[in-house]
Amino acid sequence: MANSTEPQKPQNTKKNKKKGATLDTFYGAKIQNTEQTEDNIKENAPKPSKGNGNSPQTYEEFESEMTKKMEAFWEEKLEIMQKKFTHLQNQFDQTVKENQALKARIRQLEDNDRVKEQESIKQSQNTKKLEENIKYLTDKVIDLENRGRRDNLRIIGLPDKPEINTKLDMVIQDIIKENCPEILEQGGNTATDRAHRTPSTLNPQKTTPRNVIAKFQSYQTKEKILQEARKRQFRYKGMPIRVTQDLASSTLNDRKAWNMI
Repeated sequence: MANSTEPQKPQNTKKNKKKGATLDTFYGAKIQNTEQTEDNIKENAPKPSKGNGNSPQTYEEFESEMTKKMEAFWEEKLEIMQKKFTHLQNQFDQTVKENQALKARIRQLEDNDRVKEQESIKQSQNTKKLEENIKYLTDKVIDLENRGRRDNLRIIGLPDKPEINTKLDMVIQDIIKENCPEILEQGGNTATDRAHRTPSTLNPQKTTPRNVIAKFQSYQTKEKILQEARKRQFRYKGMPIRVTQDLASSTLNDRKAWNMI
């Protein structure tokens, strides 16, 4: 019994596969799932007919053609993806360069800030030294000014009248005769080199008489008059006046600050 050789039909082994998710490209482009595309190709493939000896060869040619089309399709998609990836890579490289430039700029700014901080510290130290030197020199100037005034007496409350201002030397001698005549009796030198009113520019609204500064030729005589002025109230023609040591204005202000203590 002759066995008829009939070409077997290729079984349709289509699997019920789940539809694959689309592949999102870097810019949102979507590529269809490979499995779905392959299934569509197999569904559209021509069915081999019975008794046709060339049917397997025809199916192979169709499968080969579809494979080439699939390869061309994916090559095209791959080329698009490569271009987009290259573009993204270029953008990433540019971002990296800008980031490096920013980091370098930040380091430079930090270095500049540290340098400025060090310079500020040095400047503060120099300023502190200058302040100490200024204070030292100021104290020296005040001390020299007080030493230069050591022969002076300050007369407070003497009426500020033209007839008195024109003959201050004689007025001072009258004050000595009225309040401490024993100095004249002892032969003390009560002569003055000069006597003048203090300027009123510091307080032009002041209504009290300006002080009188008298520079004596003898330091000992000046000290004797000052000692007597500390013992009792001096007067000029019955009017109360006050006689004190002439000092620098800063020293007088310091003394006023101690008056409450």
